[in-house]
Amino acid sequence: MRVYISVDIEGITGLVSWSQCSRPDGKSFDYAFARRMMSHDLNAAIRGARRAGATEIVIKDSHGNSKNLLIEDLEPGVELISGHGAGRDGMMQGINATFDAALLVGYHARAGALGGIMEHTITGGIHRIIINGQEIGEIGLSAAAAGQYGVPLLAVTSDLAGCQEASKLIPGLKTAITKEGIGRYMGQLKHPSETGPLIEETVTRALEEKSAAPFAFSTPLQLSIEFNRAEEADMSAKLSNVERLDGYTVGGTYPNFPAAHQAIWNCVAMSFEGIGAQH
Repeated sequence: MRVYISVDIEGITGLVSWSQCSRPDGKSFDYAFARRMMSHDLNAAIRGARRAGATEIVIKDSHGNSKNLLIEDLEPGVELISGHGAGRDGMMQGINATFDAALLVGYHARAGALGGIMEHTITGGIHRIIINGQEIGEIGLSAAAAGQYGVPLLAVTSDLAGCQEASKLIPGLKTAITKEGIGRYMGQLKHPSETGPLIEETVTRALEEKSAAPFAFSTPLQLSIEFNRAEEADMSAKLSNVERLDGYTVGGTYPNFPAAHQAIWNCVAMSFEGIGAQH
């Protein structure tokens, strides 16, 4: 059994703020701890997958610059996709139809989710993404990225808000709750001695039961991306396959999910240019 795991950081055990988990610089004083906990949760998922019969595991580091995981800290025998900037499948780069299952470790709730620790959708500049009338965050985008290849997303580890979002989106999916949000930067945390076994058991059960089907949007897809600032939309609207819908919003109609997904990531890249133009 081939298993694909995408790993983010905001939903990882013990973390509540960007100062812990943004990136390795002087502003992230607990980054070493965040990196260690990221490996802790992932290794639990790897052990759970192997208990269920996984023979090959490919991992995508999907947070920030995607160079958070140190391969020497991971369970042996896995492969790691590290780094950022190339490919077409975003946080699911490397997945394809040869995989039997996908897992999301350390993911978080979408922008605006009540009780979501560090809730956001891809970047702080996005207010919401809506596909076919349904508001979608990174969990939904990653589920659909797997689903386009016929691969089911079977388990998600996150805070309570993220797990609730995943369960509502995909019936039958298994979740492991690592913490419960009190505010965006405050939460009640479970100890690693609890989350490790919980994640391991959840993943094993998810892969054994296989009770969730591949997630897919009906086609064509109606997409809207609402930004927080007009200048972010200004830059995104310059793309040839994107329409300006209002002052804050861009989008369009796309024949399939890969086309819509690529448009989303291109708009995100352009939105950073819009913010940079202010300075």
